[in-house]
Amino acid sequence: PMDRNMISTDPIKFDFEEPYKTEDIIKNEIPSISEEVDKLYEEMQTILGPSYTEESTSEKEDNTSEKEETPFIVLYGNMADEEFDFDIEEEEYYINRLDSYQIDTGLAEAVQTGTGKLNGIPIAIGVMDFDFFGGSMGSVVGEKITRLVEYAANNYLPLIIVCASGGARMQEGSISLLQMSKISSALYYYQLNNKLFYISILTSPTTGGVTASFGMLGNIIITEPDAYIAFA
Repeated sequence: PMDRNMISTDPIKFDFEEPYKTEDIIKNEIPSISEEVDKLYEEMQTILGPSYTEESTSEKEDNTSEKEETPFIVLYGNMADEEFDFDIEEEEYYINRLDSYQIDTGLAEAVQTGTGKLNGIPIAIGVMDFDFFGGSMGSVVGEKITRLVEYAANNYLPLIIVCASGGARMQEGSISLLQMSKISSALYYYQLNNKLFYISILTSPTTGGVTASFGMLGNIIITEPDAYIAFA
């Protein structure tokens, strides 16, 4: 514990101490604002002449009185009465947009998963389609890829995922972002615990949450020539 009798060998003290009052400082050291304004006004009269300063002062007073007397609606009446027609089409509901993409592409979602053989070797494969909602990753895409990875892990299959995506599907909010960690966790188990082989193929474009998760986790990463690869 510290000894209360100990004192600093190099105490810090003020060089000068004198009792004071704040009023004294203001009175003695800060000049009066009105006096300074009067001096400036006199200098302006000397340089520009008395007529100029009197006219500018009177104009200023007239403008301030007009602003005080004029209500807001009169000042901005023309803007308040004007009707703005932006001609913006109302965006379809998310569920309706999903239906239209399913009809146009013939796909159920932005990724197709399955198993097959490559040169006689059994593999698990997932292929994303940018034509379906920009290949965006929502809850269904995340679930399908996660189940594909888990199936490949349980059956000891090599895994190939062909990526083409604009990123996480913003219409699903934070749920779409959760797919990044879910797929990455499944790949962690697949690659490190089971010591299995994952190939990631990045087509153009591959961006956003796909790039930040399973797109960059392959044991081998292959890209198309001049492919657009980005995070944000």
